[in-house]
Amino acid sequence: MRDFAYHRAATLDEARQHAAAPGTALLAGGTSLLDLAKCRVAQPERVADLTRLPGLEEIRAEEGGLHLGALVRMARAARHPALRAACPAAAEALALSASAQIRNMATLGGNLLQKTRCAYYRDPANFAACNRRSPGSGCAAHGGATHNHALLGGSAACIATYPGDFAVALAAFDAVVETGTRWMPVADFFLLPGDTPQREFALEPGEVITALCIPDSAAARRSTYLKLRDRASYEFASISVAAGLALGADGRIADLRLALGGVATIPWRLRAVEAALIGEIPTPALLREASALAMRGAAPREDNRHKLALAPRLVHRAIEQLLQGEAA
Repeated sequence: MRDFAYHRAATLDEARQHAAAPGTALLAGGTSLLDLAKCRVAQPERVADLTRLPGLEEIRAEEGGLHLGALVRMARAARHPALRAACPAAAEALALSASAQIRNMATLGGNLLQKTRCAYYRDPANFAACNRRSPGSGCAAHGGATHNHALLGGSAACIATYPGDFAVALAAFDAVVETGTRWMPVADFFLLPGDTPQREFALEPGEVITALCIPDSAAARRSTYLKLRDRASYEFASISVAAGLALGADGRIADLRLALGGVATIPWRLRAVEAALIGEIPTPALLREASALAMRGAAPREDNRHKLALAPRLVHRAIEQLLQGEAA
Protein backbone atom coordinates (compact mmCIF):
# COMPACT_ATOMS: atom_id res chain seq x y z
CA MET A 1 0.00 0.00 0.00
CA ARG A 2 1.45 3.37 -1.01
CA ASP A 3 1.56 6.46 1.19
CA PHE A 4 -1.31 8.89 0.68
CA ALA A 5 -2.60 12.20 2.01
CA TYR A 6 -5.71 12.06 4.19
CA HIS A 7 -8.46 14.68 4.37
CA ARG A 8 -11.72 14.63 6.31
CA ALA A 9 -14.46 16.51 4.46
CA ALA A 10 -16.66 18.61 6.73
CA THR A 11 -19.19 19.71 4.10
CA LEU A 12 -20.55 18.40 0.83
CA ASP A 13 -18.92 21.25 -1.06
CA GLU A 14 -15.57 20.26 0.42
CA ALA A 15 -16.22 16.62 -0.48
CA ARG A 16 -16.99 17.60 -4.06
CA GLN A 17 -13.78 19.60 -4.29
CA HIS A 18 -11.80 16.56 -3.19
CA ALA A 19 -13.74 14.27 -5.53
CA ALA A 20 -12.86 16.52 -8.48
CA ALA A 21 -9.13 16.25 -7.83
CA PRO A 22 -7.33 13.55 -9.87
CA GLY A 23 -5.83 10.77 -7.79
CA THR A 24 -8.39 11.09 -4.98
CA ALA A 25 -10.33 8.17 -3.53
CA LEU A 26 -13.45 8.70 -1.43
CA LEU A 27 -13.71 6.85 1.89
CA ALA A 28 -17.04 5.90 3.48
CA GLY A 29 -17.16 2.40 4.97
CA GLY A 30 -13.80 1.57 3.42
CA THR A 31 -14.57 -2.12 2.94
CA SER A 32 -13.90 -2.04 -0.80
CA LEU A 33 -11.24 0.68 -0.94
CA LEU A 34 -8.95 -0.91 1.64
CA ASP A 35 -9.32 -4.30 0.01
CA LEU A 36 -8.29 -2.92 -3.39
CA ALA A 37 -5.44 -0.96 -1.85
CA LYS A 38 -4.04 -4.17 -0.36
CA CYS A 39 -4.24 -5.76 -3.82
CA ARG A 40 -2.40 -2.73 -5.22
CA VAL A 41 -5.26 -2.07 -7.59
CA ALA A 42 -6.25 1.17 -5.83
CA GLN A 43 -3.24 3.42 -5.21
CA PRO A 44 -4.70 6.86 -4.45
CA GLU A 45 -2.54 9.91 -3.88
CA ARG A 46 -5.07 11.21 -1.38
CA VAL A 47 -8.11 9.88 0.47
CA ALA A 48 -11.11 12.07 1.29
CA ASP A 49 -13.08 10.81 4.30
CA LEU A 50 -16.84 11.38 3.92
CA THR A 51 -17.97 9.71 7.14
CA ARG A 52 -18.63 12.97 9.03
CA LEU A 53 -20.80 14.62 6.37
CA PRO A 54 -24.11 15.70 7.92
CA GLY A 55 -27.54 14.64 6.70
CA LEU A 56 -26.55 11.51 4.75
CA GLU A 57 -27.62 8.86 7.27
CA GLU A 58 -31.38 9.25 7.08
CA ILE A 59 -33.97 6.70 6.03
CA ARG A 60 -37.39 8.23 5.54
CA ALA A 61 -40.59 7.63 3.65
CA GLU A 62 -41.45 10.53 1.37
CA GLU A 63 -44.36 11.20 -0.92
CA GLY A 64 -43.81 8.86 -3.83
CA GLY A 65 -40.93 6.83 -2.49
CA LEU A 66 -38.33 5.92 0.11
CA HIS A 67 -35.24 8.08 0.72
CA LEU A 68 -32.01 6.31 1.72
CA GLY A 69 -28.99 8.41 2.68
CA ALA A 70 -25.72 7.42 1.03
CA LEU A 71 -23.94 6.94 4.39
CA VAL A 72 -26.56 4.57 5.83
CA ARG A 73 -24.85 1.30 6.78
CA MET A 74 -25.98 -1.78 4.89
CA ALA A 75 -26.91 -3.68 8.05
CA ARG A 76 -29.10 -0.86 9.34
CA ALA A 77 -30.92 -0.53 6.01
CA ALA A 78 -31.45 -4.31 5.75
CA ARG A 79 -33.38 -4.44 9.01
CA HIS A 80 -35.12 -1.06 8.76
CA PRO A 81 -38.93 -1.46 8.79
CA ALA A 82 -39.44 1.29 6.20
CA LEU A 83 -37.27 -0.46 3.60
CA ARG A 84 -38.67 -3.89 4.44
CA ALA A 85 -42.17 -2.55 3.83
CA ALA A 86 -41.41 -0.43 0.75
CA CYS A 87 -39.15 -2.91 -1.05
CA PRO A 88 -38.49 -6.30 0.58
CA ALA A 89 -36.24 -7.27 -2.34
CA ALA A 90 -33.81 -4.46 -1.53
CA ALA A 91 -33.72 -5.36 2.17
CA GLU A 92 -33.19 -9.05 1.34
CA ALA A 93 -30.43 -8.20 -1.15
CA LEU A 94 -28.59 -6.25 1.54
CA ALA A 95 -29.04 -9.03 4.11
CA LEU A 96 -27.59 -11.58 1.67
CA SER A 97 -24.54 -9.46 0.86
CA ALA A 98 -21.01 -10.11 2.13
CA SER A 99 -20.64 -10.87 5.85
CA ALA A 100 -22.21 -9.40 8.99
CA GLN A 101 -18.98 -7.55 9.77
CA ILE A 102 -18.85 -5.95 6.33
CA ARG A 103 -22.55 -5.05 6.37
CA ASN A 104 -21.99 -3.26 9.69
CA MET A 105 -19.30 -1.08 8.08
CA ALA A 106 -20.23 -0.68 4.41
CA THR A 107 -22.49 2.16 3.27
CA LEU A 108 -25.22 2.15 0.65
CA GLY A 109 -23.44 4.66 -1.56
CA GLY A 110 -20.17 2.77 -1.36
CA ASN A 111 -21.91 -0.52 -2.06
CA LEU A 112 -23.30 0.91 -5.28
CA LEU A 113 -19.78 1.90 -6.37
CA GLN A 114 -18.03 -1.37 -5.59
CA LYS A 115 -15.58 -2.69 -8.16
CA THR A 116 -15.72 -5.99 -9.97
CA ARG A 117 -14.42 -9.17 -8.34
CA CYS A 118 -12.78 -10.24 -11.62
CA ALA A 119 -9.67 -12.19 -10.62
CA TYR A 120 -7.66 -10.65 -13.46
CA TYR A 121 -8.58 -7.11 -12.43
CA ARG A 122 -7.61 -7.80 -8.82
CA ASP A 123 -4.21 -9.36 -9.56
CA PRO A 124 -2.00 -6.77 -11.27
CA ALA A 125 1.17 -8.63 -10.26
CA ASN A 126 0.27 -11.59 -12.46
CA PHE A 127 -2.09 -10.10 -15.04
CA ALA A 128 -0.94 -6.81 -16.52
CA ALA A 129 -3.67 -6.86 -19.17
CA CYS A 130 -6.83 -5.28 -17.78
CA ASN A 131 -8.60 -2.48 -19.58
CA ARG A 132 -10.45 -1.42 -16.41
CA ARG A 133 -7.20 -1.02 -14.54
CA SER A 134 -5.00 0.08 -17.42
CA PRO A 135 -6.97 1.25 -20.48
CA GLY A 136 -5.66 -0.18 -23.73
CA SER A 137 -3.72 -3.02 -22.10
CA GLY A 138 -6.17 -5.76 -23.13
CA CYS A 139 -8.46 -8.14 -21.25
CA ALA A 140 -6.85 -11.22 -19.69
CA ALA A 141 -10.26 -12.79 -19.12
CA HIS A 142 -10.73 -13.38 -22.83
CA GLY A 143 -9.29 -16.84 -23.31
CA GLY A 144 -8.95 -17.37 -19.55
CA ALA A 145 -11.13 -18.88 -16.82
CA THR A 146 -14.56 -17.30 -17.05
CA HIS A 147 -16.74 -19.12 -14.50
CA ASN A 148 -17.61 -15.79 -12.83
CA HIS A 149 -17.61 -13.58 -15.91
CA ALA A 150 -20.43 -11.91 -17.80
CA LEU A 151 -22.71 -13.51 -20.38
CA LEU A 152 -24.56 -10.22 -20.94
CA GLY A 153 -23.34 -6.69 -21.57
CA GLY A 154 -19.73 -7.60 -22.27
CA SER A 155 -17.45 -6.31 -25.01
CA ALA A 156 -14.11 -7.09 -26.59
CA ALA A 157 -12.60 -4.77 -23.99
CA CYS A 158 -14.16 -6.29 -20.84
CA ILE A 159 -16.38 -9.12 -19.62
CA ALA A 160 -16.10 -8.45 -15.87
CA THR A 161 -19.28 -9.01 -13.89
CA TYR A 162 -20.81 -6.37 -11.63
CA PRO A 163 -20.68 -8.03 -8.18
CA GLY A 164 -23.32 -6.24 -6.09
CA ASP A 165 -26.70 -7.43 -4.81
CA PHE A 166 -28.35 -4.20 -3.67
CA ALA A 167 -27.98 -2.51 -7.06
CA VAL A 168 -29.82 -5.38 -8.73
CA ALA A 169 -32.90 -4.60 -6.64
CA LEU A 170 -32.49 -0.88 -7.31
CA ALA A 171 -32.36 -1.54 -11.05
CA ALA A 172 -35.51 -3.67 -10.93
CA PHE A 173 -37.57 -0.94 -9.21
CA ASP A 174 -36.35 2.12 -11.12
CA ALA A 175 -34.44 3.64 -8.23
CA VAL A 176 -32.82 7.04 -8.60
CA VAL A 177 -29.35 8.18 -7.53
CA GLU A 178 -29.07 11.67 -6.05
CA THR A 179 -25.82 13.64 -6.09
CA GLY A 180 -27.16 16.84 -4.54
CA THR A 181 -27.05 18.57 -7.91
CA ARG A 182 -28.98 16.11 -10.09
CA TRP A 183 -31.07 12.96 -10.07
CA MET A 184 -30.00 9.98 -12.15
CA PRO A 185 -31.99 6.79 -12.85
CA VAL A 186 -30.03 3.71 -11.82
CA ALA A 187 -30.54 2.48 -15.39
CA ASP A 188 -28.32 5.39 -16.52
CA PHE A 189 -25.91 5.25 -13.59
CA PHE A 190 -24.18 1.99 -14.53
CA LEU A 191 -22.27 2.09 -17.82
CA LEU A 192 -21.67 -0.81 -20.18
CA PRO A 193 -17.96 -1.39 -20.79
CA GLY A 194 -17.95 -0.87 -24.57
CA ASP A 195 -14.54 0.51 -25.50
CA THR A 196 -14.14 2.41 -22.20
CA PRO A 197 -14.52 -0.13 -19.36
CA GLN A 198 -12.47 2.07 -17.04
CA ARG A 199 -15.54 4.34 -16.78
CA GLU A 200 -18.05 2.25 -14.85
CA PHE A 201 -20.43 4.88 -13.46
CA ALA A 202 -22.03 8.01 -14.90
CA LEU A 203 -20.69 10.27 -12.15
CA GLU A 204 -18.90 13.37 -13.37
CA PRO A 205 -15.71 14.67 -11.68
CA GLY A 206 -16.69 16.28 -8.39
CA GLU A 207 -19.99 14.43 -8.02
CA VAL A 208 -20.72 12.56 -4.79
CA ILE A 209 -23.66 10.24 -4.18
CA THR A 210 -25.83 11.75 -1.45
CA ALA A 211 -28.94 9.55 -1.49
CA LEU A 212 -30.92 6.85 -3.24
CA CYS A 213 -34.68 6.88 -3.79
CA ILE A 214 -36.87 3.85 -4.47
CA PRO A 215 -40.17 4.97 -6.02
CA ASP A 216 -43.31 3.59 -4.42
CA SER A 217 -45.05 0.84 -6.38
CA ALA A 218 -47.22 -2.18 -5.68
CA ALA A 219 -44.57 -4.38 -7.33
CA ALA A 220 -41.83 -3.05 -5.04
CA ARG A 221 -43.98 -3.65 -1.97
CA ARG A 222 -44.52 -7.27 -3.04
CA SER A 223 -41.01 -8.24 -4.05
CA THR A 224 -38.26 -10.72 -3.33
CA TYR A 225 -34.57 -11.35 -3.96
CA LEU A 226 -33.21 -14.81 -4.70
CA LYS A 227 -29.50 -15.53 -4.78
CA LEU A 228 -27.58 -18.60 -5.91
CA ARG A 229 -23.92 -18.83 -4.93
CA ASP A 230 -21.13 -21.37 -4.73
CA ARG A 231 -21.30 -21.45 -0.92
CA ALA A 232 -23.99 -20.59 1.57
CA SER A 233 -22.56 -17.33 2.97
CA TYR A 234 -20.02 -14.57 2.38
CA GLU A 235 -20.07 -15.17 -1.37
CA PHE A 236 -20.95 -13.16 -4.43
CA ALA A 237 -23.85 -14.24 -6.61
CA SER A 238 -23.44 -16.87 -9.25
CA ILE A 239 -26.90 -15.74 -10.34
CA SER A 240 -29.41 -13.56 -8.50
CA VAL A 241 -32.78 -12.10 -9.35
CA ALA A 242 -34.77 -9.22 -7.91
CA ALA A 243 -38.47 -9.62 -8.68
CA GLY A 244 -41.64 -7.70 -7.88
CA LEU A 245 -45.17 -8.36 -9.05
CA ALA A 246 -48.69 -6.93 -8.83
CA LEU A 247 -51.83 -8.69 -10.04
CA GLY A 248 -54.93 -6.97 -11.32
CA ALA A 249 -58.44 -7.78 -10.13
CA ASP A 250 -58.87 -9.98 -13.22
CA GLY A 251 -55.90 -12.16 -12.29
CA ARG A 252 -53.67 -10.72 -14.99
CA ILE A 253 -50.18 -9.43 -14.22
CA ALA A 254 -50.59 -5.67 -13.85
CA ASP A 255 -46.94 -4.92 -13.13
CA LEU A 256 -43.74 -6.97 -13.12
CA ARG A 257 -40.18 -5.89 -12.32
CA LEU A 258 -37.18 -8.18 -12.86
CA ALA A 259 -33.41 -7.73 -12.80
CA LEU A 260 -30.52 -10.20 -12.80
CA GLY A 261 -27.22 -10.12 -10.96
CA GLY A 262 -24.11 -12.25 -11.34
CA VAL A 263 -24.40 -12.65 -15.11
CA ALA A 264 -23.79 -9.20 -16.61
CA THR A 265 -21.38 -6.30 -16.58
CA ILE A 266 -24.08 -4.15 -14.94
CA PRO A 267 -27.28 -4.93 -13.02
CA TRP A 268 -29.37 -6.40 -15.84
CA ARG A 269 -33.03 -5.43 -16.24
CA LEU A 270 -35.16 -8.15 -17.86
CA ARG A 271 -37.50 -5.96 -19.88
CA ALA A 272 -38.23 -8.67 -22.46
CA VAL A 273 -39.51 -11.01 -19.75
CA GLU A 274 -41.56 -8.21 -18.20
CA ALA A 275 -43.12 -7.28 -21.55
CA ALA A 276 -44.02 -10.90 -22.30
CA LEU A 277 -45.98 -11.26 -19.05
CA ILE A 278 -47.54 -7.88 -18.20
CA GLY A 279 -51.22 -7.96 -19.07
CA GLU A 280 -51.30 -11.75 -19.26
CA ILE A 281 -52.78 -14.53 -17.16
CA PRO A 282 -49.69 -16.24 -15.66
CA THR A 283 -50.12 -19.84 -16.78
CA PRO A 284 -47.28 -22.33 -16.13
CA ALA A 285 -46.55 -22.64 -19.87
CA LEU A 286 -46.39 -18.86 -20.34
CA LEU A 287 -44.13 -18.42 -17.31
CA ARG A 288 -41.67 -20.97 -18.70
CA GLU A 289 -41.73 -19.40 -22.14
CA ALA A 290 -41.27 -15.86 -20.85
CA SER A 291 -38.56 -16.79 -18.34
CA ALA A 292 -36.48 -18.27 -21.16
CA LEU A 293 -36.13 -14.70 -22.53
CA ALA A 294 -33.90 -13.84 -19.53
CA MET A 295 -30.80 -14.96 -21.43
CA ARG A 296 -31.72 -13.43 -24.78
CA GLY A 297 -28.58 -11.95 -26.33
CA ALA A 298 -26.22 -13.84 -24.01
CA ALA A 299 -22.68 -14.61 -25.15
CA PRO A 300 -21.63 -17.57 -22.98
CA ARG A 301 -18.20 -19.09 -22.64
CA GLU A 302 -17.39 -22.66 -21.82
CA ASP A 303 -16.94 -21.97 -18.09
CA ASN A 304 -20.25 -20.13 -17.62
CA ARG A 305 -22.50 -21.81 -20.19
CA HIS A 306 -24.47 -23.55 -17.43
CA LYS A 307 -26.03 -20.18 -16.52
CA LEU A 308 -28.00 -20.17 -19.78
CA ALA A 309 -30.37 -22.71 -18.24
CA LEU A 310 -29.95 -21.74 -14.61
CA ALA A 311 -30.91 -18.06 -14.90
CA PRO A 312 -34.34 -18.65 -16.50
CA ARG A 313 -35.12 -21.25 -13.85
CA LEU A 314 -34.33 -18.79 -11.07
CA VAL A 315 -36.47 -16.11 -12.73
CA HIS A 316 -39.30 -18.62 -13.05
CA ARG A 317 -38.94 -19.59 -9.38
CA ALA A 318 -39.04 -15.95 -8.25
CA ILE A 319 -42.22 -15.21 -10.22
CA GLU A 320 -43.91 -18.37 -8.98
CA GLN A 321 -42.99 -17.50 -5.40
CA LEU A 322 -44.57 -14.07 -5.75
CA LEU A 323 -47.70 -15.51 -7.36
CA GLN A 324 -48.09 -17.99 -4.52
CA GLY A 325 -47.80 -15.08 -2.09
CA GLU A 326 -50.55 -13.21 -3.94
CA ALA A 327 -52.81 -16.24 -3.71
CA ALA A 328 -52.17 -16.82 0.00
